[in-house]
Amino acid sequence: MKIYYVYILKCSDDTYYTGFTSKLDTRIMEHQSGKHRDSYTYSRRPIQLAFYTEFTDPNIAIDTEKQIKKWSKVKKEALINGEFGNLPNLAKKKFNS
Repeated sequence: MKIYYVYILKCSDDTYYTGFTSKLDTRIMEHQSGKHRDSYTYSRRPIQLAFYTEFTDPNIAIDTEKQIKKWSKVKKEALINGEFGNLPNLAKKKFNS
């Protein structure tokens, strides 16, 4: 059974990059080495792996990657830190009365 990964990298400029791959180690090395000049991480190296999760269905993995890419930095950090209970509250918009 093939495994797919959704991962979050922390970049040197304190931003996060979210990606999808079936070869996590290879993909991390590509980010670290700057293999793809047009990639988001190229000018933000060094990078470090902050989070990853595994999937057996590539469609669910891709959907998850797209969802995480839309999240705020605070919500991504809650995921990275395992603060799963905070995730729903971080999705709610706050309105001033």
